[in-house]
Amino acid sequence: MSLGLSLAHASAEVDNENSWEARPNILFCILDDASYPHFGAYGCTWVDTPAFDRVAREGLLFQNAYTPNAKCAPSRSSILTGRNSWQLEEAANHVVNFPATFKTFPEALRDAGYATGKTGKGWGPGNPGEVDGKVRKLIGESYNKLNLEAAPSHGISGKDYAANFESFLDALGEGTPWFFWFGAHEPHRKYEYGSGRHRGGKSLEAIETVPRFWPDNDKVRNDMLDYAFEIEHADRHLGLMLEALERRGLLENTVVLVTSDNGMPFPRAKAQKYEYSIHMPLAVMWPQGIPSSGRRIEDYVSFIDFAPTFLELAGIPFENSGMSPSPGRSLTDIFASERSGQVNPDRNYVLIGKERHDYSRPQNQGYPVRGIVSDGHLFLRNYAIDRWPAGNPELGYLDVDGSPTKTTILELFRSQVDRSYWTLSFGKRKVEEELYDVRLDPECLLNLQGEASFDALRQGLRERMESLLREQGDPRMFGEGEVFDSYGYSEEKAWNFYERFMEGEFGSEDTGWVSPSDYEIAPLD
Repeated sequence: MSLGLSLAHASAEVDNENSWEARPNILFCILDDASYPHFGAYGCTWVDTPAFDRVAREGLLFQNAYTPNAKCAPSRSSILTGRNSWQLEEAANHVVNFPATFKTFPEALRDAGYATGKTGKGWGPGNPGEVDGKVRKLIGESYNKLNLEAAPSHGISGKDYAANFESFLDALGEGTPWFFWFGAHEPHRKYEYGSGRHRGGKSLEAIETVPRFWPDNDKVRNDMLDYAFEIEHADRHLGLMLEALERRGLLENTVVLVTSDNGMPFPRAKAQKYEYSIHMPLAVMWPQGIPSSGRRIEDYVSFIDFAPTFLELAGIPFENSGMSPSPGRSLTDIFASERSGQVNPDRNYVLIGKERHDYSRPQNQGYPVRGIVSDGHLFLRNYAIDRWPAGNPELGYLDVDGSPTKTTILELFRSQVDRSYWTLSFGKRKVEEELYDVRLDPECLLNLQGEASFDALRQGLRERMESLLREQGDPRMFGEGEVFDSYGYSEEKAWNFYERFMEGEFGSEDTGWVSPSDYEIAPLD
């Protein structure tokens, strides 16, 4: 008997004649660009997330969940394969061709009899490739036909996620176990400026604290409220999905996991390697399989742990799944426990990294970083501090989405009123190594790298990180890191984009996602 199935018999509440003989269903919910602090269950008062909070209250709330790579495609690649991005060849990068070498866990679930489907955003941006002349289904059949009568704002997707989920359920054969991926497009940009206030009824004063790496003014607070409004839209659809499962009698034996792919689309967050970039929300409920609900879990958890977890719960030995070996560890030991806090003392670190995200530097270069988070400390190693971490300025810092916050910081810099925010979000890193106490400094503003009292800690974290990366075959540990810059893109225009842009082949319309102009003039009805 697998550990996943034996969990049922560990709970006194489980009726053996119930559906424990059936494999659990899985509802995987992933927002697009939402940072860890901005959910009610974590204490945030200016973002209303009753559905997420319910999952946390009736299940588990993870305090230390991290994405290995804070950008859409590489983050989702790690989720699907159970492998860190530096183990995934070109899938370490953004806007790529997904390597045929790597099987995904939904493909393994399908092989074992699961129905798989998705609505909203799946893996990407990129090209999933083909199998037998058809587009490869990395996740499952798409259910995106049903739309809302009207989206809540001009920036929010018109897809009716919850109705599409019900269409998937309607199409199931009786007794068929299933996996469904709810990929909200929110809170990815762009936003309708002022929607949080004018459509969501939010107040600028409701925000307790603006991160110190942005200026605290009305424009930035407006931007934050618009972000909150989009999170709430995704959360409403999660709530409708939970209601549908209850109504159909499916909730008891459904694992519901809710997270986000990377941090908020603001400067010094998404695409970087700080707490607001990599620290993710994570709540999991499973009424029939988690014996003690409402627990807060302190174990360090990585996205690479999801695939081994789902396969084990489905009764599929990872070594028989056809997937490449994973350094991830199934979370079933945490599910089965009744403990809060640190459940498994061996779960005391996560690894993170970054290679090439958007096509923003000469010679198709990325900004290579590796890091480790352990015992409340974040250690980072920057391998090319001569490069611009947010992308080259002459292309508009392409690794940072256009926004009122970005515009405000750049205006302060260009007018010479205040360079400090620009330095934190766009300037070159001055040192190769960074060390932060994220318990006391979650904004990662005080680099402890130069303090002698932290030398032993910094050296120990670096040695541990490099040892683990060597075990995982990271090319960068063997002097072969340039391979990540040699991989192609899924879009032809992206190859040598920097040089072609500088030669005049492309214009501002080709870098539109970094331009703030239409964010600030969106109509308010």
